Amino acid sequence: MTSTAAFASFSTGFTLSLSLILAIGAQNAFVLRQGLRREHVAAVVAVCAVLDVSLMAIGVAGLGAAIGSRPALLEVIRHVGAAVLIFYAVQALRRAMSSQALQTSAGGERMPLRQVVAQIAAISLLNPHVYLDTVVLVGAVGAQQPDDLRWVFLCGAGLASTVWFVALGFGARLLTPLFAKPVAWRALDLLVAALMAWIAWGLLVPATA
Repeated sequence: MTSTAAFASFSTGFTLSLSLILAIGAQNAFVLRQGLRREHVAAVVAVCAVLDVSLMAIGVAGLGAAIGSRPALLEVIRHVGAAVLIFYAVQALRRAMSSQALQTSAGGERMPLRQVVAQIAAISLLNPHVYLDTVVLVGAVGAQQPDDLRWVFLCGAGLASTVWFVALGFGARLLTPLFAKPVAWRALDLLVAALMAWIAWGLLVPATA
């Protein structure tokens, strides 16, 4: 394992994870809401990060083992993963052309820690897309890494998720005025679309080379 290869795997994991998580959604809005309220922020951030990293690890380990002796399965996963990423890129482009802004409320009564944790866990785990993003997509790309680099890839993916949730939760008061402006979300969605298209191309290149 060379340092260049390790950096490439780490960067791929970081970029993929970040591009998947940078979108307006119930989970991000809830983290921002708790950050605005300064209410159980550390617990919310920890739950989100641990769930994401755990699901990514399941994907990387499970898919890696599943395709170890079945190269044909890798081809299927590669094309499905690329197709989903392209679909997500198109969706991001569509969002970039619409007028949207972050909608989140800082009002209401303070909730107990147990209720907050249960709510963010439900928002995270009851969303089917979370499994597609973490287990399938991150797992598919991670499974293509050399055996000694899969966990380097996972470290990059996990770090991106953790950094995002920490920034979102603890920097909410700084981020919210910015992302209340539709132009900020347009720029972000354009970046997300470009990153996803680039990763999808990387999935397809081995198949067409």
